[in-house]
Amino acid sequence: MNPFYNLGIHAYKAAARLASLRSKKVKLMVKGQAETFDTLRGKLDPAGGYIWMHVSSLGEFEQGRPLIEMIKENNPEARIVLSFFSPSGYEVRKNYPLADAVVYLPFDTPGNAKQFLDIVKPKVAIFVKYEFWGNYLTTLKQRGVPTYIISSIFRPSQSFFKPWGGMFRKMLRCFDTLYVQNDESRQLLAGIGLDNVVVCGDTRFDRVAGVKSAAKQFPIIENMVRGAQFTLVMGSSWQPDEEIALPYFNEHPGMKLIIAPHEFDAKRLQDIMARTGRKVALYSQTTPEEAASLDCIIIDCFGLLSSLYQYGQAAYIGGGFGHGIHNINEAAVYGIPVIFGPKHEKFQEAHDLIECGGGFSIANAQQFNATMDSLTCGDGTLERCGKIAGDYIETHLGATQVIYNQLKDLF
Repeated sequence: MNPFYNLGIHAYKAAARLASLRSKKVKLMVKGQAETFDTLRGKLDPAGGYIWMHVSSLGEFEQGRPLIEMIKENNPEARIVLSFFSPSGYEVRKNYPLADAVVYLPFDTPGNAKQFLDIVKPKVAIFVKYEFWGNYLTTLKQRGVPTYIISSIFRPSQSFFKPWGGMFRKMLRCFDTLYVQNDESRQLLAGIGLDNVVVCGDTRFDRVAGVKSAAKQFPIIENMVRGAQFTLVMGSSWQPDEEIALPYFNEHPGMKLIIAPHEFDAKRLQDIMARTGRKVALYSQTTPEEAASLDCIIIDCFGLLSSLYQYGQAAYIGGGFGHGIHNINEAAVYGIPVIFGPKHEKFQEAHDLIECGGGFSIANAQQFNATMDSLTCGDGTLERCGKIAGDYIETHLGATQVIYNQLKDLF
């Protein structure tokens, strides 16, 4: 890769090591990367021949997961290496049973790329959505390893489409095929001379449909919401989201609320409870009998959220006042309208749901209040918007099958 790119990666690596001194999350990543090569050597067959899938974090894993599951369903003998960049993905899915090894991907230096690929010896490499690592991609191409990216989406503001973006365009030319979410992405790529592009949508639609079909039941939640006029599920919420939604909840006694914070510790949970002016309890500290008298339950454990949306008449998806919204499809699949903050420009499904009427973007408490009033006024708006959201998911299924059908001979 370009020497300036490699210099940037080394600077990024040094900054991460410095940040790890005060950030638990970064410390996990740095420590995990240091263990990657030993982990791979201890778990993998030296002969190689693995399917390597790389994702950034948990959201991208949920996009890659349907393809992994389809591969294993049709090719039980297939061997898979799954790599993460972010601790928020790795630490949750490090024991994912369909992978032979789950590891952190070491920083994208030429030496790391060579060593990683020397150990894994992949027969095919699959990247998900936004993962573009120049040294890994270049080395894969040099070795003739078929390489793909799935569920990708492109915007004019990205470096690939700038006059000075030649180095980044070279990365895209390392892919044998780019599977993209929409035709706008295909047109952008065609404008820089790339025609090995297939528009097939987002595999995450297939994932949420599968999750819905296997949704878990929670007696504690069922008892709390039984007989409620209206229940809102707040998924992956952050403090700015809660500051907007909790005052409305406190002022509407007929409303029930389920809050699943994106991250939580004891202090954060206490803060949420203190700002909830009605009967509230932590999920882990209540019983079905006690839940019947509650107005709000705060989810203080992982792994429940994707099934919790079944108990709501609407959902508020967090993250829209930070780096970007979390998974809105996970809620919309249950046929309920979704509300989210203003930072959703990178998410095609958010734009689509706003346009068709199944989703609502809010920028402040006043807009949230107005949206909630509209949904709960009893004129059929809630049911109509929920049906639109559910139909939207239904009509966007099938991306995983398209990708698998085209690549199945490699697996």
